[in-house]
Amino acid sequence: MKLEFLQTLCAVLRRGTFAAAAEEVNLTPGAVSQHIKYLEQHFGQPLFDRAARQARPTPFAHELAALVQGTLESLEALRARRQTRVSGKVALGTIDSIQATLLPMAMKVLQSDYPELDVHLARGRSERLLGELRDGAIDAAVLVRPQSGGSSRLHWQTLMHETMVLVAPPDARGDTVEQLLRGYDWIRFDKTSTGGRIAAQYVHRLHPRMKSRIDLLSSHAIIAMVSAGLGVSIIPQPYDPLRKAYRFRELSLGRGGPRRQIAFVCRRADVDKPALGVLRAAFERVAAQARDAGADAA
Repeated sequence: MKLEFLQTLCAVLRRGTFAAAAEEVNLTPGAVSQHIKYLEQHFGQPLFDRAARQARPTPFAHELAALVQGTLESLEALRARRQTRVSGKVALGTIDSIQATLLPMAMKVLQSDYPELDVHLARGRSERLLGELRDGAIDAAVLVRPQSGGSSRLHWQTLMHETMVLVAPPDARGDTVEQLLRGYDWIRFDKTSTGGRIAAQYVHRLHPRMKSRIDLLSSHAIIAMVSAGLGVSIIPQPYDPLRKAYRFRELSLGRGGPRRQIAFVCRRADVDKPALGVLRAAFERVAAQARDAGADAA
C-alpha cells in the first residue's frame, strides 16, 4: 500500500469533499476516488457512505485516519528535514516531448520543495542523452528507454508507458488503421529516434514495402502536417494541448499496439545521491498524476 493513499484519505476528511481534497494533494478528483477505492478494497470495508448526495465518512474512516495521522506527520517532518540538506547543481537531460509534459510540473515540485537545488536543463534525442550521461556531461536524463533494455551500468526507473496511436486528417476516409495507412501517405516519426523505430516496425509489419514521404522528429510538427491533410502517422498518444490546437482523427492500435517506455536514468554509482533522489521522486510523482489523470479520462 502507498502512503499517498492514506494521505489522500486524511485530506478528504480534513477538507470535507473529494474535490477539495484533490486541490490539497494536487490530484484530480478521479484520482482521489481511485485512492479511496483502493483503500476500501485493501481493508475490505467501506470508508464512505455513498447513499447520500454527498459521500459521508464511515466510523472506520475516522478510526483509520486517527491511527495513521501521527505517523504521516512524523514522516513529513523527516522529509522536510531532508529537504533542507538537498542543494547544489544537477544537470538533467530530457527529450523534447517530456519538456512539454512531465518537465514543467516536475520543475514546479522541485522549486517548491527544494529551492536550493539548481537544475540545469539540456535537451536532445534519447541516444545523444545516453552518451552525455555516460561521458559525465549530465547527471541524469528522462528519455525513451532503448528496446534492448539499456546499459546495466546505468540505473533505470520506469516512469510511464506511452501508447502509440495512428493520427489522420480530420476528414480522412477509412475506418481501420490498415485502410488509412493504405489510403494516405505515411508521415514517418523519424526512425533515428527510439520511438520512431518502434513506430516504423509496426507500420512495416502491416505493410512491409511502405515508404514514407516525410520524416519528422517532432510529434507537434507531425500533427500539424496531418491536420493539413498531408498524410497519416504513428506517434505517441498526443497530449491535450495538441488535441485542442489541431483537428485530426486519432485511432487506437489495439491491445497489441506498440508502446514506448519513458524512464528516469542515471549512473548506477550516483543512484544514492540526494539531489538525484529528489529529482527522480519529483518525476515519479508527476508521472503518477499523469497516469491517474489518464485513467480518469478513460
